[in-house]
Amino acid sequence: MYDESDSKHIFQPGDFGEPPDIPDELPILPVANILIFPYVVAPLVITDEERMSMINDALSERKIVGLFALKSKEDGAVRSNLHDIGTAVLILKMFRIPDGNMGLLIQGLSRIELQEIRGEGTHLRGHVRLIPESVQKGVKVEALVREVSEIFQEIVDISPLLPDELSAIVNNIENPGRLADLIASNLKIDVAKRQTILSTINVEDRLIKLLVFLNRELELLKLGSKIQSEVKSKIEDGQKEYFLREQMKAIQKELGDKDDTAEIDELKEKIKQAGMPAEAEEQAEKELERLSRMPPQAAEYTVSRTYLDWLTGLPWSVSTDDTLNLQEAATILNEDHYNLQDVKDRILEFLAVRKLKETSKGPILCFVGPPGVGKTSLGQSIARAMGRRFIRYSLGGMRDEAEIRGHRRTYIGSLPGRIIQGIKKCGSNNPVFMLDEVDKIGADFRGDPASALLEVLDPAQNDSFSDHYLEVSFDLSKVMFITTANILDPIPQPLLDRMEVIRIPGYIMEDKVEIARKYLIPRQKEENGLKKNQISFPVTTVRKIVAEYTREAGVRNLEREIGSCCRKVARSIAEGKKTAVKVTPETVIEYLGPRKYFSEIADRTSHIGVATGLAWTPVGGVILFVEATAMPGNKGMVLTGQLGNVMKESAQAALSYFRSKAGRWDVSDDYFKKHDIHIHIPEGATPKDGPSAGVTMSTALISLVTGRAVRHNFAMTGEITLQGKVLPVGGIKEKMLAARRAGITHVILPAKNEKDLEEIPENVRKKLTFHLVEHIEEVLDLVLMNKKKR
Repeated sequence: MYDESDSKHIFQPGDFGEPPDIPDELPILPVANILIFPYVVAPLVITDEERMSMINDALSERKIVGLFALKSKEDGAVRSNLHDIGTAVLILKMFRIPDGNMGLLIQGLSRIELQEIRGEGTHLRGHVRLIPESVQKGVKVEALVREVSEIFQEIVDISPLLPDELSAIVNNIENPGRLADLIASNLKIDVAKRQTILSTINVEDRLIKLLVFLNRELELLKLGSKIQSEVKSKIEDGQKEYFLREQMKAIQKELGDKDDTAEIDELKEKIKQAGMPAEAEEQAEKELERLSRMPPQAAEYTVSRTYLDWLTGLPWSVSTDDTLNLQEAATILNEDHYNLQDVKDRILEFLAVRKLKETSKGPILCFVGPPGVGKTSLGQSIARAMGRRFIRYSLGGMRDEAEIRGHRRTYIGSLPGRIIQGIKKCGSNNPVFMLDEVDKIGADFRGDPASALLEVLDPAQNDSFSDHYLEVSFDLSKVMFITTANILDPIPQPLLDRMEVIRIPGYIMEDKVEIARKYLIPRQKEENGLKKNQISFPVTTVRKIVAEYTREAGVRNLEREIGSCCRKVARSIAEGKKTAVKVTPETVIEYLGPRKYFSEIADRTSHIGVATGLAWTPVGGVILFVEATAMPGNKGMVLTGQLGNVMKESAQAALSYFRSKAGRWDVSDDYFKKHDIHIHIPEGATPKDGPSAGVTMSTALISLVTGRAVRHNFAMTGEITLQGKVLPVGGIKEKMLAARRAGITHVILPAKNEKDLEEIPENVRKKLTFHLVEHIEEVLDLVLMNKKKR
């Protein structure tokens, strides 16, 4: 093994005496990692015992050996693996190193060419030819010498490893070949490149090759110096910043201010753990950098800190696992709500799809139905069945778009919109989000919230919902949005088009009894502190409460009445008067007072000129009584009952049809000239409109003029034309439920509404008899008693 020191210098005759003569045959020392140029002195360490023996032999002779570089370390010291050109070196000094190795101080004498080699192992000898150093002159050589000297001078000035004395030595060398050897020996180049210089005998060529290596070395040193300068500058800036921050800490400590370094570090950690997408993380880091340079006393500090709290507090990557057991989900839905099979089927379908495809987007559902049918509580039940968290936000009366999209941070006290607030509050990015009363959104100069909801409720867009406050996109595609409404008419068509509408009709008597028995009574017992056996409601009592104390499509008032009974019983038990109470139909008046509603159908329709109609309202279907009367006069027709324009026109069409056909009903032509007709629809405080009462008003009018009463167990709906045709109308399902609740047994419908009968629950269809008609004459044949035609 060999080693070479980094310290080298030119050999000057006289330093070590005159160079000795070099014999034609020399001991050969193969080397791998070093190369010595002529006139260069360098240390050499030998670790191989056999080569130490060879050196000892050389020392006993003339102290001169031939140093030749190996072409490859693996092939060994054979002739073919040795370079032809080497250096004859003089061993100036030999010394032992404490670790047992041999140290040599050697001096390059001259280039030699290896012509023949003999021996084996480490004891090699070779026949060599001395290559004298030629002195070349000329303008080109002089120019090369000057260029090489100048570049090397720059290298010495830049490199911290080269001593400044080298510049003076280089300037004092007149021989171009020796100059090239000296510079090459001090360049930080590998052995192969040094061998190239050593093997180049022609001085001009040697200088050209050296110039290439010098230029490359100079570029590397300049680049390294630039890098070092930049690193040093950054270190100095960092030290300066550290020093200033330490000073700031000391000043804050003296002033009693809070150290905000820990706060910045805490926010950094929150950003790392938040699992934000790249866009949001970049924005958070940018804001944090801005915050770190801001004094806590600045007005913007709190704004920036609040913004970072919102960014790091959102559940960017936090999701709850869906319950994909369909049987379990169905059980939970049935536990919480009675009937509502359409809604339950839709939720189970979504879970089935989610089970087969995990990346499916959340549906956008809209529950439409009258108040009190369980739309809001159904949302909570869906969340429980799916294993998701639940958020509810009421849109009723909202008029500011910023409630949805948030306020921009330029405003004082700005916050994200309700959507982002709800997501953060629940701590999950896939909750069930209920937007209640979507049909009651308003609009004014502050914007249109319904338009802002277009992006939220669009599955194709809400994966990149942009809140004005956050200014980065948030993925809402995993959220299951459910909206509720009483009617669809006020909802803008573009918004309605994005939602899957599921209608929830009102309940009939049987439904309400079951709901009260399974849900309302147990809940009111618990809320009022009553035990199971302390109060009981027989089915007959519940029926009486439904029929005589409530009149609604839902069950909200029914629960209030049951709660009122429970509170009064709770008071009796608390006062010690009773221990258990059974609320019977006879005793219900003691708890709820006199009955509030009466069935007026039979009484009203026993009079001539009164007919029963069916109407649709935002709170469900209702029965409608149309009364007609005549009096002497010539003012024509009077309409009362707060009727809308469409309903007034229907009444006028009915009168025109009857007058055109008056002869068929034994009515004289002078009747309408001598009589005023007054049509009234009771409950005058309630606005009424629509064409579906046309048939009912025609029937009441003809009943009045002909003196024939209308059958009391019939109800009807349909629009009438001047030709007497009966046209289809809407809201059939709700109207049939209202008829069933009111005890009607026969219903007259337009023939073209036959398709709507499929939507009516089967238990309701069985209790009603449907009569499908196309003309008013068919209606009159069915409902007028003692009818006599001409």
